[in-house]
Amino acid sequence: MRELAISLNVLSEARSFLAKFEVAQLYYTRCYEIQSKASRKHQANVKMARLYISHFIQVFNLSVLREEIKENQKELYQLPDANIVPDLTSESALVEWGANIIKGEQLRITQGGIPIYNPTIARVKVHYDIFFESHERQKNYQVQTNRSLDELAAMRERADELILDIWNQVEARFQDVTPNEARLDKCRDYAGVLLPCR
Repeated sequence: MRELAISLNVLSEARSFLAKFEVAQLYYTRCYEIQSKASRKHQANVKMARLYISHFIQVFNLSVLREEIKENQKELYQLPDANIVPDLTSESALVEWGANIIKGEQLRITQGGIPIYNPTIARVKVHYDIFFESHERQKNYQVQTNRSLDELAAMRERADELILDIWNQVEARFQDVTPNEARLDKCRDYAGVLLPCR
C-alpha cells in the first residue's frame, strides 16, 4: 500500500473542493449555453422590432410631410423635428423608441387623430412586446451567466492554494530522491494517483 505524501485533511478538503468546483463549472457552462441559445431567438425578435418601429416612424414622418399629421404632434412621440428615423441600432434605443411611439400614437388617437395604418400601432406593439420580453429575459440570462462565472473565478484562488499545498507536500515527501528528474517523475506519478484522468 502506498504511503500518503499529503495530509488526510488536505486530501479530504481537495476532494470536497473539487466536487464543488466541478458543480460550479457545470452550472456556468449550462448558464452560458442557455444564454447563447436564447440569444439566437432574441436577435430575430430584435430584428422584427427594429423593422416595425423604424417603418412606423417612417410612415409617421411621411404623413407629416404630406401634412396629414400636424408637425407639432411629433412631440407626443418625442421625435426630433427633422423627418428622420432615430438611431435604432442598440437595444436600449429600441426599448426607448418603441415605448415612445406606442405612447405617442395612443395619445394622438385619444386626441382625435386618425390611426396610422401599415403598420398599425397594434402590430408594432405586438413585435415590441415580444422583443421587450425577450430583451428582459436575455438580460437575466446574462446576469446569471456573469454571476456563475464570478463564483467560479472566486473559487480559483482557493483551488490554486490547494494545488500548491498538495504539490509542496508531495515534493517534500520525495525530497531525498535524486537526481532531480527522478524526483520530478515521482512527484508527477503521485499527482496522477491523486487526480486520475477521468
